[in-house]
Amino acid sequence: MSIFTEVVSAEAIADRVAELGASIAADYEGKDPILLGVLNGAVPFLADISRHLAPEVEIDFLSLTRFGAEGRVGIKVDSATSIAGRHVIVIEDIVDTGLTLSYLLGLLETRKPASLATATLIDKTTRRIVDVDLDYRGFEVGDEFLLGYGLDWEGLYRNLTSLWAVLDLASFQEDPAALGREVFAGLADRLDS
Repeated sequence: MSIFTEVVSAEAIADRVAELGASIAADYEGKDPILLGVLNGAVPFLADISRHLAPEVEIDFLSLTRFGAEGRVGIKVDSATSIAGRHVIVIEDIVDTGLTLSYLLGLLETRKPASLATATLIDKTTRRIVDVDLDYRGFEVGDEFLLGYGLDWEGLYRNLTSLWAVLDLASFQEDPAALGREVFAGLADRLDS
């Protein structure tokens, strides 16, 4: 029995990202928004969604950090672009408890954007502690541990084009390379047929 299962295919992600991109393009027509990606996980989602928007869209990034036993959030690397008076869409890979996104939105509000919206690929509503508005969301999932399309394990697997659930975390921790073997064996099987 495999300790992984593909839960969202690359094709399903591409289709949903195209739908979200079309919605954002319609909602922000003539507004030239700034896509503000939260590093590192949001990179694939931001890159793909930006391809569905007008060429005038601006892209910037910031990085957050958690510290202390309380899990306080801080800015590790701030964005370089002023958002004052601009339409900003915060791009996240995943929203679970809502604590980090709530902190970030509060901070960004102090910078006086014209508008502030959120887009996330993955929404784990079952883990929500703080209520946060998600304007654009890709997929609602349960509590499984996910990898791929920006989601990682110690920096690995962000580059997978689909999303994989880890069904046996203990076995995965013993052999983190197992997912790579499974994904690429499946790819090799498809290429051989």
